[in-house]
Amino acid sequence: MGRDLETAFADAPIGRDRDQFLREFVRELSGTLERVVGIDQAAGFMSTVGGRIGRLMNEEYRSHAGCAQMNREQVAAALVDLKRRIEGGFSVTSITDDAIVLQNRVCPFGDQVRGRPSLCMMTSNIFGKIAAENLGYARVELAETIAAGDGGCRVIIHLEPVEGAEIDVGREYFAEEG
Repeated sequence: MGRDLETAFADAPIGRDRDQFLREFVRELSGTLERVVGIDQAAGFMSTVGGRIGRLMNEEYRSHAGCAQMNREQVAAALVDLKRRIEGGFSVTSITDDAIVLQNRVCPFGDQVRGRPSLCMMTSNIFGKIAAENLGYARVELAETIAAGDGGCRVIIHLEPVEGAEIDVGREYFAEEG
């Protein structure tokens, strides 16, 4: 009898696998945080997690590149690669001395990201952490996001601080000392 219970739904057309379950879980977690503590606080929690993941991924990319610090092109390539690995669709629009601009048409969170802007802090912090640790400074501007209902994402990673001006667009990241 126990065996029948274990396989009773094995052939049921239930569209949930581990990946879908985790996406739904993260969506519901971020939505709960946004409702309970507000979007800004929820974004802060997601930022903390993104920063930790960014630190780990940065070390992996540096190790693979065989260098203590990556250059702009290597950073851009690492950012595109890490999103590719988690089924995002990022590509490089441009690289200049002042900025790396990326675009995206496919979010790793799929449709689960819609209406959950705090999830974008994962991208901001991972990108910001990797860029700042290698290039000294980054300000990540999420100019367009799928979460906000845009057709895709446009992320601008500014590489130079704006002198004498208050920055109200984007989040700043700095290389850690030591």
